[in-house]
Amino acid sequence: MTLPRPDDPLPDDPRTLQAMVRELLDALAAERQESAALRIRLDQLLRRLYGPKSEKVPDTTSLDTSATRDNALSLTPVPEPRTGSGDTRPKRSHGRRRLPRDLPRRRIEHDVAEAEKLCPCCRRSRVRIGEEISERLDYRPASLFVVEHVRPKYACRNCHAQLVATPMPREALPKSVAAPGLLAQIITAKFADHLPLYRLEGILARHGVELARSTMCDWLAGCAAVLQPIYDVMCARVRRAKVIHTDDTPVPVLDRTRNRTRTGRIWVYVGDARNPYIVYDATPSRSRDGPQTFLKGYKGYVQADAFGGYDGLYATGATEVACWAHARRKFVEAQESDTRRSLEALAFIRRLYDTERSAQELDRDNRWSRRQRESVPVLHALGTWLDATRAEVLPKSPLGQAITYARNQWAALNVYVTDGDLAIDNNAAERALRGVAVGRKNWLFWGSDVGGTTAAILTSFTTTCKRHGIDPWSYLSDVLTRHPSHPSDRIAELLPDAWAQAQRTS
Repeated sequence: MTLPRPDDPLPDDPRTLQAMVRELLDALAAERQESAALRIRLDQLLRRLYGPKSEKVPDTTSLDTSATRDNALSLTPVPEPRTGSGDTRPKRSHGRRRLPRDLPRRRIEHDVAEAEKLCPCCRRSRVRIGEEISERLDYRPASLFVVEHVRPKYACRNCHAQLVATPMPREALPKSVAAPGLLAQIITAKFADHLPLYRLEGILARHGVELARSTMCDWLAGCAAVLQPIYDVMCARVRRAKVIHTDDTPVPVLDRTRNRTRTGRIWVYVGDARNPYIVYDATPSRSRDGPQTFLKGYKGYVQADAFGGYDGLYATGATEVACWAHARRKFVEAQESDTRRSLEALAFIRRLYDTERSAQELDRDNRWSRRQRESVPVLHALGTWLDATRAEVLPKSPLGQAITYARNQWAALNVYVTDGDLAIDNNAAERALRGVAVGRKNWLFWGSDVGGTTAAILTSFTTTCKRHGIDPWSYLSDVLTRHPSHPSDRIAELLPDAWAQAQRTS
């Protein structure tokens, strides 16, 4: 029925008026539903921009709902690990921590005046019986210095010919004025400490050295080319991992053909404990060519989000492992519109994470046994709850979308309980991308696709060093010194974990 305009006369037929009222009520209900959906999306956007990032939810073990009454799993609290002799977790100390003993000490002695050394009773000199030491942590700014490579030249006095001189040692950047220590510092400052080059330019200027950021940019590209063989070995080792965590994040890229940046992509691939490397790969866009090219032929477990670009990997033999953190996040966002039922879902998910925390220190087989004993029943109960609740909510509502996401990913969300080497979520990859997100706020964009490749290679080294607890400057400074003359068939000796092991045994 076509509704009349406001200035048109209303019909006299009661049935026609009733039909008009019903149509108006349906239109009003649709507009209210659309308005509520838009309000929820606006609240979620504002929360992501300005609100806390934590996804902590209230304690859900005391919910008095039909789901929790019918299922004792969601009510039974998980026992906290005891702090007795069986607790192997490190205890966090309180108070001021002692300063490391390996730091160099500079002794400053404050002696009493000579007059005070006399005893006030007998006027004899008092004897030194000890001392009190108070330590203060101080700082000396980093300094630049010049390394002079002196090569004596020799010639024959009789024939005034046959000149000989010691050749220069092979260098990472032979035509550059930068030594390995300075190159390592620039790499560490930008990709580990997230300092853009223009800030490094100002820092070096305070030390009396003028270095253009374009020069440092060329140095970074040169270092990436020198370290490329080690990076390739790291990538090959990651592809041999049983489990690979992967994720991606956008990065603006300068494009000379347009008056604005375009969106590039950086992907992270986290290897397992036997292949402990974190490598990055830069692509011009978020096409599926990125992961399919990097992981071509991979047959292990791929833990990632629900991005369709990974589907080609699953079709050729890789096993999909979904992320419970992504599924949980959607129920957290649905709390504003449907608090009770969202908390019911979060109660189940909390039980899954409680089991993971209690099994964190277990080996692979015992972790699998505990998951089979505790997590599998929770998953069965949660699947039943999802099916029952989906029939009660609107598909387009936030809770409906959360349920749809969980159900669409349900098979992949259940894979982690089948192997003790798998993780419940993909947080390892998200943590590895956090540094890129922090740095992106400082250096803002890549200058080109080549600059993205440079950033991906050098970030792979700084992040892998962080994974192994290595100072990236110490590692890069040593490797950039040794690599030019290092045998190519022993390149594995320069991998971060092998380097760290050699440092500990030397």
